[in-house]
Amino acid sequence: MAALDLLGRRWTLRIIWELHRGGGPIGFRDLQRRCDDMSSSVLSTRLTELREAGITTSTAHSAWHLTPLGDDLVTAMGPLLDWSRSWAERQ
Repeated sequence: MAALDLLGRRWTLRIIWELHRGGGPIGFRDLQRRCDDMSSSVLSTRLTELREAGITTSTAHSAWHLTPLGDDLVTAMGPLLDWSRSWAERQ
């Protein structure tokens, strides 16, 4: 339930997705733009929550990326992505 609580928070999955597809560490402002210019306070809060959960980390230059645990989470969400594609085709 703790994982569902964390992942169910607004913008959390989008942040994880953008970090995953980013191809390397992403700076705060660039990540904010990729997430449709979400507020900086929400992004900061979510990144802190994800860092505390061990899913993200930042470089010395404040660029964010997924940890190995975060990469494992993206892999675990693969079946959900497959399902969502199938569902979207039916809409």
